[in-house]
Amino acid sequence: MNSEFYRIKRLPPYVFAEVNAMKAKARAAGDDIIDFGMGNPDLMPPQHVIDKVTETMKDPKAHRYSASKGIPGLRKAMAAYYERRFNVSVDPDSEVIATLGSKEGLANLAQAITAPGDVILVPNPSYPIHHFGFIIAGATIRHLPTTKDHDFMEMLDQAVKHSVPKPLALVINYPSNPTAEVVDLDFYKEVVAFCKKHEIYILSDLAYAEIYFNDVPPPSILQVNGARDIAVEFTSLSKTYSMAGWRMGFAVGNKELIAALTRMKSYVDYGAFTPIQVAAIAALNGPQDCIDEYRATYKKRRDVLVDGMAGSGWEIPSPQATMFAWVPLPDSWKEAGSMEFSKALLTHAKVAVAPGLGFGEYGDGFVRIALVENEQRIRQAVRNMKQFMQNSDKYLKDIK
Repeated sequence: MNSEFYRIKRLPPYVFAEVNAMKAKARAAGDDIIDFGMGNPDLMPPQHVIDKVTETMKDPKAHRYSASKGIPGLRKAMAAYYERRFNVSVDPDSEVIATLGSKEGLANLAQAITAPGDVILVPNPSYPIHHFGFIIAGATIRHLPTTKDHDFMEMLDQAVKHSVPKPLALVINYPSNPTAEVVDLDFYKEVVAFCKKHEIYILSDLAYAEIYFNDVPPPSILQVNGARDIAVEFTSLSKTYSMAGWRMGFAVGNKELIAALTRMKSYVDYGAFTPIQVAAIAALNGPQDCIDEYRATYKKRRDVLVDGMAGSGWEIPSPQATMFAWVPLPDSWKEAGSMEFSKALLTHAKVAVAPGLGFGEYGDGFVRIALVENEQRIRQAVRNMKQFMQNSDKYLKDIK
């Protein structure tokens, strides 16, 4: 029997699997692993949100099938968020849909709009679903390098000129996972103008809109006049309200894209559990001081990590946004690559990080550090990593 299934054949072995297996083995042996690998928030959701989901679960009607598009009150709450945060008015009935986290929304939209062979433009490095969602749907991916050595608009122009057929869509993600890069509204204006000229859809992932560390909140692409003609934006409660496991996200924007996603989801799910949707309304409409508290916590963690590693031989750039630091490998480890460095760090420093290779070939000179351990644990990790750097040459010899 042929088990080489078409879509599975297009998915390479999971890059993070080897590090994850090593991590599990070390823990089973009793090692205390400080885990910066997965962007899995460790903070509690707001108490009023927890109270609301508990209250709603006591209603027998809440345990029936829900609505895949999201209950009306939830879509209205997301529309109110866009009005309040970005001064953008959207129609909750035709321009908003609830998703099971932004990841599911992106994957199902890819299935809804992609024909085999369609060309999709995706940043590299980027979050895996940005390209693999479309690979699963049968698309051809053209990567846009987003390192400091490449100008994004030049890469975009070159990709469009040399793509056959013409690209269907462009994926962008700012603040970026994994690179933590941020952009301003002028950048979005330039991208929208370019994509409108070439009739290319834009799929913007804005999952980290509320985790920023300077005085300028990240903008939405929908703030650009005419953006909704071609753009849809994905957001999530996962990081904003520390509700990652609740799987609550949204797509907002272009009516045709929202309608396509709505049709697709109507066939494959019944929506999030109703009490979770009701609690999400409480999060969006309720007190927002929790967001400031989360942001301050991540900023403190960032500073402990960056300041602690200063002068160690492995400098960590200070991210302006997200819950991640995107860190170039120490010079002596560049040839070995991000996978070998991550494995050595786990083995000898008991610190797990995500190898940059897992986010694309242009990420191989980096690792991603997630700020998901408390300050005390971060200080311990700093001590371990400093000691690792002092013995780095010896560890390098072990892999050669």
